Amino acid sequence: EVQLVESGGGLVQAGGSLRLSCAASGFTFDDGAIGWFRQAPGKEREGVACISSSDDSTYYADSIKGRFTISSDNAKHTVYLQMNSLKPEDTAVYYCAAEPLISCELVRFSSEVYEYWGQGTQITVSS
Repeated sequence: EVQLVESGGGLVQAGGSLRLSCAASGFTFDDGAIGWFRQAPGKEREGVACISSSDDSTYYADSIKGRFTISSDNAKHTVYLQMNSLKPEDTAVYYCAAEPLISCELVRFSSEVYEYWGQGTQITVSS
């Protein structure tokens, strides 16, 4: 059974930093992609970043480019999202998702393609 468990969420002041973790079990990191998505109240879910399992290539949404960094530790089966210079508009529930076969370069933020999802973790950025 594939499970994705996010952690690291919380309350932070604008300009601060947080690091999210997505721990995977029952899933090999040889191929495919791990993506981070977020959903703010009243808004649609949007892609934030993704990383390919095979070569660690990444893709970022324009809204967070230069502030967020996605990385992976395949030995720990964990993907991280380092978030710096946080803004109130970054407030949302953040989800990680896994696609076993298709690389980040191809799947990017096509959420309907991602096969497995975590339960989400809340990030609140105060002004």
